[in-house]
Amino acid sequence: MLALSFQDVVKAFGPVQVLHGVSFSLDAGRIYGLLGENGAGKSTLMKIASGYEAATSGQLCLDGQPVRFANSRDAEAAGIVLIHQEFNLAEDLTIAQNIFLGHEKKKRGGWLDDAAMRREAAAVLQRVGLDRDPDTRLRQLIVAEKQLVEIAKALARNARLLIMDEPTATLTPGETERLFALMAQLKAGGTTILYISHKLDEVERITDEVVVMRDGRFITRAATRSLSRAQMANLMVGRELSDLFPAKQLPPTDAPVRLRVQDLSVPGWAEQASFEVRAGEILGFAGLVGAGRTELFEGLLGLRSSSAGRVEIDGQAVALRSPREAADLGLTYLSEDRKGKGLHVAMGLTENLTLMNLRQYAKPWLRKDQERQALGDAVREFGIRTGSLSLRASSLSGGNQQKLALAKVLQPGPKVVVLDEPTRGVDVGAKRDLYVLIHRLAAQGCGVIVISSELIELIGLCHRVAVMRAGRLTTTLQADRLSEEALIAHATGTH
Repeated sequence: MLALSFQDVVKAFGPVQVLHGVSFSLDAGRIYGLLGENGAGKSTLMKIASGYEAATSGQLCLDGQPVRFANSRDAEAAGIVLIHQEFNLAEDLTIAQNIFLGHEKKKRGGWLDDAAMRREAAAVLQRVGLDRDPDTRLRQLIVAEKQLVEIAKALARNARLLIMDEPTATLTPGETERLFALMAQLKAGGTTILYISHKLDEVERITDEVVVMRDGRFITRAATRSLSRAQMANLMVGRELSDLFPAKQLPPTDAPVRLRVQDLSVPGWAEQASFEVRAGEILGFAGLVGAGRTELFEGLLGLRSSSAGRVEIDGQAVALRSPREAADLGLTYLSEDRKGKGLHVAMGLTENLTLMNLRQYAKPWLRKDQERQALGDAVREFGIRTGSLSLRASSLSGGNQQKLALAKVLQPGPKVVVLDEPTRGVDVGAKRDLYVLIHRLAAQGCGVIVISSELIELIGLCHRVAVMRAGRLTTTLQADRLSEEALIAHATGTH
């Protein structure tokens, strides 16, 4: 019996049509990989399946019967649960309260049954491998733990069809393994899983079939074992995608040091870290979740308290008390939290682009014409795909949002740029575009620092990679010594 089928599903937002007669079906008790570039229509289709959007035309069928969901609660009641890529959690509530939010258990008389909810929350937390008290407030959790709460929340809904959007983006290798084991258990119990991920190695490993979408259209459904990763990538982008990483261009041996950091400590996160990056160099930072990479650079830019460090930009000692001061001195930072800290998604493209460099466009009044010209230049230079320059940032796909965020942090013309997880949640085609942009930055004499949890990305992109473990910078590996095995060994302390 079919778990779910889409029949000629069309979706339009005003005059813009984003889904064009999509038709395919999903069988019960199988794991499907849903592949496509950002903007391919995957998220829109899944929002229709889970009740967050209504189709303009076409039909959704569940177990052979036509269905139409008024909202996500209707879909969840039918057993369809979507785990969003962006967390849908309440920071001030407890884990248990988040898991049962909108589905609270009650005693006779209408009172909340807190004990029952804590008990059941503890059970699903154990299933996902999160060792936390159900009464812990969400704000006390790190990003990876919040992802596990999202998964636990879905399990508590007894999903028949579980849609997972980039669920491993913030998980450690160990947490990812537990998730995969849990998915295998759910599959054995008859649950259908639709797994959306740009990590083709994961798709290859855990899915039974792949469904490929491109430009709002269904392209193919095929057994995973019948396709190589290269073939999956080519189907997604509609062209051959060889040589994902541009050829490395080594900086001159006498290239000046753009940034030198000595003995920088961030209380509770990093201890006496020292490193440097030269003009034209791409320096990577590897480490497990919680190793202190992001926190180290937040401390460097004044976003966290730091101590006992000496920082030099182009040989001059500097004191960085805020990201604004850092940008004025030639150091900018792109946060790993694209929608929370990288962009103001409710604002327009122009406002986002020029926000860090407004003084250039206000002489003394804001020159809207110059801002629009700057946006047009950025759209061409960074390959930002947008139907209109007047859109809000929230209208862009993830990959195009990331390109806009990168253009934004480069507006001040930095000497050094720090990119934290620059391709998280970005499709393979947009990754290639971003890698080319990063190489171009280095070729122009910028010092580039890339923090990434994707080891292949660090190996393919960087001239050197610094490895952090438990708050300490343990080693720095040259390009000829880079391998997944070496990076994992240093990150885990097993070298």
